[in-house]
Amino acid sequence: MEHSTLIFWIGTIIFIGTYVLIASEKVHKTVAALLGAMLMLIVILPGPGHSGGSHEEAAEPVAVEAPAAVAEQVPAAVAEQAAGAQAKAAEALAETEQALADATGPSEIERKAGLYDKLDTFARYSNFDVVFTLAGMMLLVNLLSGTGLFQYVAIRCAKLARGLPIRTMILLVFATAFLSAFLDNVTTILLVAPVTLLVCNELDVPPVPFLMAETMASNIGGTATLIGDPPNLIIGSIADLNFMDFLMNLTPFILVLMVIYCICLWVYYSKRMRVTVEKRALIMELDERAAISDRSNLIRGGIVMILTILGFLVHGAVGLQPCVVAMSGAALALCICKVDVDHALEKIEWSTLFFFMALFIVVCGASACGLMDKIGSFLSLMEGWPVPVVVLVIMWISAIAAAVMNNVSFTAAMVTVVATFISASPAFRGSEACSDLLWWGLALAVCLGGNASLVGAAANLVTVGIAEKNGHSVSFTGFLKYGVPVAVGSMVLASVYIMARYFLFCA
Repeated sequence: MEHSTLIFWIGTIIFIGTYVLIASEKVHKTVAALLGAMLMLIVILPGPGHSGGSHEEAAEPVAVEAPAAVAEQVPAAVAEQAAGAQAKAAEALAETEQALADATGPSEIERKAGLYDKLDTFARYSNFDVVFTLAGMMLLVNLLSGTGLFQYVAIRCAKLARGLPIRTMILLVFATAFLSAFLDNVTTILLVAPVTLLVCNELDVPPVPFLMAETMASNIGGTATLIGDPPNLIIGSIADLNFMDFLMNLTPFILVLMVIYCICLWVYYSKRMRVTVEKRALIMELDERAAISDRSNLIRGGIVMILTILGFLVHGAVGLQPCVVAMSGAALALCICKVDVDHALEKIEWSTLFFFMALFIVVCGASACGLMDKIGSFLSLMEGWPVPVVVLVIMWISAIAAAVMNNVSFTAAMVTVVATFISASPAFRGSEACSDLLWWGLALAVCLGGNASLVGAAANLVTVGIAEKNGHSVSFTGFLKYGVPVAVGSMVLASVYIMARYFLFCA
């Protein structure tokens, strides 16, 4: 067996084994990702510590040869099509390198190559733009959560609804979706769910429908912005899409989707939830102002959060990466808010950050060994298909995969495949509108598809955990009864939206 073929199969086994461990939940997802990342660094990925390694060697793509038995089974047309796609990709790469050389000059390219050689191993293969954006927003949200702001919002929603269950559900759903567009989904659920349990207890209504509706809303609302859901951060980083791009292209559709979702909730639950006047009176007696525990930090932290969001709105125009905006907001908040800095840093979800860092390395290893090119060659079978058909096929496959193996894990791998496909396909490579359409379709698919199953999104697992701690069990199949209809309905509407965008902007 040739060296390149051996590397391919070792990398493939490590990649698949890591994802199986993550999906099985037999091992903590961060531990599984770190194990896979270390194996990739030791066996597959070149770095400064590899003897004889150089930038040229590291940059040289690994040739991947399929076993003879497999090659014999592949139809000649398929092999020819795959070979054509690879030739086109090579031609596009050569054109890009030539354009870069013309623009910057050989000395500039050599200088950047030298800087790359000096990078440590983790800096080469981890996407620290995503990692530090998450870290900065975690710090900001943790500072605001200690003020009682989110509890105030939840109680206020219940009182605005006059204690009517369905109105309370609709307002909590909208509040959750709005908060999830700017905060981490998991944090939003952690803040809203306890107050929801309190409200449901006072109204004497089952809390599970409320919690499930809020979970679906957090995943839908998070789809609207760059920072709303981790898959969007990954896609935005790879596709070079900024906060305003997401706000202009996805937010209007998400607003329409939320309205339709709330109408469906009203139709389904309005006659299933009845409470007495006495129970409604108990809700009206709750004092939302008592939830505010630190008014000074609320004002200061709120101002910093507003400034940070404004920073996200203009970061593309001023040339700042999202991570710089998020970390600037976090640093300013730590400076002006009266908090214990050590305690604030301890509350960062370090396991989540290490999970992302390790996952990026695993995906880079899979790309270096040739696995991603292999998967991309299967997408090249759609070469010549109509653009909207290609986008819809990738969308629905991605939505199903995200529900099965967690949307963050899937997105980390899929963005490399999609980027390779776009560079190899003339229909997408030659049209920015078509390539953007594919990225928007992928973002909608992985975020909305995550609603389908218990393991589809991290917020789903958190919600079920909170429910079980309070004596309300939600099984895997029980979650499917809530999640699948919402995910399928959302994907149908997303498909209609993508088709409409194609005929408006691409056709």
